[in-house]
Amino acid sequence: MTVMVLETEATSDLALAGRAREGDREAFGRLVERHYDFIHRVAWRWAGNRADAEDIAQEVCVRLGKAIRSYRGGSAFTTWLYAMTLNAARDLKRKSARESAKMEAFGIHALVSGGEAHEPLADDPVEELWAAVRTLPDKQREAVLLVYGEGLSHADAADVMGSAEATVSWHVHEAKKRLKRMIASAGEV
Repeated sequence: MTVMVLETEATSDLALAGRAREGDREAFGRLVERHYDFIHRVAWRWAGNRADAEDIAQEVCVRLGKAIRSYRGGSAFTTWLYAMTLNAARDLKRKSARESAKMEAFGIHALVSGGEAHEPLADDPVEELWAAVRTLPDKQREAVLLVYGEGLSHADAADVMGSAEATVSWHVHEAKKRLKRMIASAGEV
């Protein structure tokens, strides 16, 4: 009897997804209502906190509106939904990391340009590293700031700097070599 119920639910998901794909808003609403707790539970387990889990679940529901057109029933709806939820969770993590890097870079930029920023701690290794970055030649410093401070890809940094992507990659590589030497020599003192 339990097998029959599971088959009915799976068939029902497939039928609802088919109707939703054709523009049936009620069918789409029923799918979201039926699986919202599942989405939220997966997001909660991944993120570990309520606010992020809610953000992820909402993002999945928004994405589902467009993505439902691509669901063909090759796998269980929940399998497909699970993958979509994990992708949204990973995207939120990347976005949070970029925002943190931007906030840190803003503080460093303010320090470099003489603007107001919180005074760094004397033994802050991140500030020590950025202080070393500020001593690099201009192009290397810009490449490092754009790639690591702002989270841009090498291609996007190249657009900003008006150079080739390979040139940005070279500047970053050279900056890493210089920084490694600076850190090694600072450790000897």
